[in-house]
Amino acid sequence: MPDQLRFLVAESEPPQARETRRESVGRSSGETYIDTLRFLAPSAVCHRLKPADRGAALPDRAELRSYDAVFVTGSPLHLYQDTPETRREVDLMRAVFEAGVPSFGSCAGLQVATVAAGGAVRPSRRGREAGFARRITLTEAGHRHPLLAGRPASFDAPAFHSDEVETLPEGGTLLALNTVTEVQAVEIRHKAGVFWGVQYHPELDLYEVAGALRRQSDDLVSDGYASSPEVLETYASMVEALHHAPDRRDLAWPLGLDEQVTNVEHRLAELRNFVRFVMEAQ
Repeated sequence: MPDQLRFLVAESEPPQARETRRESVGRSSGETYIDTLRFLAPSAVCHRLKPADRGAALPDRAELRSYDAVFVTGSPLHLYQDTPETRREVDLMRAVFEAGVPSFGSCAGLQVATVAAGGAVRPSRRGREAGFARRITLTEAGHRHPLLAGRPASFDAPAFHSDEVETLPEGGTLLALNTVTEVQAVEIRHKAGVFWGVQYHPELDLYEVAGALRRQSDDLVSDGYASSPEVLETYASMVEALHHAPDRRDLAWPLGLDEQVTNVEHRLAELRNFVRFVMEAQ
């Protein structure tokens, strides 16, 4: 791997969500991304930008082009709402496309790139995915695309979202879907840039999945995903226990999870494939 790859992580969480997440699992979304990237590319230089923050200064073209790749994290922001926060997120992504810097995003990161390139996002029509996206299925294009190299034809992945891509922009290619969300993985080519994105969260380990379930407990009970906070806590506790003992079949089996989620090498496939793509472009 080349020395000193330079990565810019655009943390899409607004400040309050960032601090709530830190209180829950000890890391913001951007910090999780940086830890994951340092696991995949230990020599990489990683910088974090907070475009959702009031007064955030966005990098100019020259600064963006000093990076080998940009990563856009998840966020509770709704990209179909026109707010100062969402405008800054989209403006940054438009600048990334114009600068021609390869980029990757998960969850809201995919939605930001979609809107920046001219597509549309909406509330999820079939309800939220919470905990895991099940039976993500590769399209014909997905079977050929390096983003999903190493993934089987159908797999599960950590996922939390209540919004989804409604319309891909021109230059967008659908790579994976499931019965809940019609757009689970894409490539977007726009202006000078290329973006690889997923609606799910390959960067999340099971400890962070358990924390997100607990943070969303009230909403999940209200929406009927669990009959009570106690039932939700039992489920989250099993997920957390599996994080600490990923080989425990007695936990993986009732949760319906396999090595695509429990094995870090499989779970990080899309991020590893993207880092490889960036390396090969050097």
